[in-house]
Amino acid sequence: MSDASRETGTILDPRWDDRGLVQTVTTDAATGEVLMVAHMNATALAATLATGEAHYWSRSRQEIWHKGATSGNTQAVVELRIDCDQDALWLRVTPAGPACHTGERSCFYRAIAGDGSLARD
Repeated sequence: MSDASRETGTILDPRWDDRGLVQTVTTDAATGEVLMVAHMNATALAATLATGEAHYWSRSRQEIWHKGATSGNTQAVVELRIDCDQDALWLRVTPAGPACHTGERSCFYRAIAGDGSLARD
């Protein structure tokens, strides 16, 4: 597919990186809060589309990860978007619990101060 077709067309054709992944930003559909950033491969994207729940590729475990499969903290997909050159996804979800493995609502629960120190929200 040409770049022009990918950028303006109506066919989903993700631009996978050299590992077969695409960056994925997940936000709370109700609040807009950024919950997490992860990756998807073609199988995770297909599973997300088929089930309506978020699936990701775990780079550390090298396997598909159905968000909430063990914790119950699933993410029901409200909307799935792709950016202009199809190399990043945006999932708007309704979370059924915390997004972060630490138990925090969002993985972005710390702010960086001017001196570089971290402060919890």
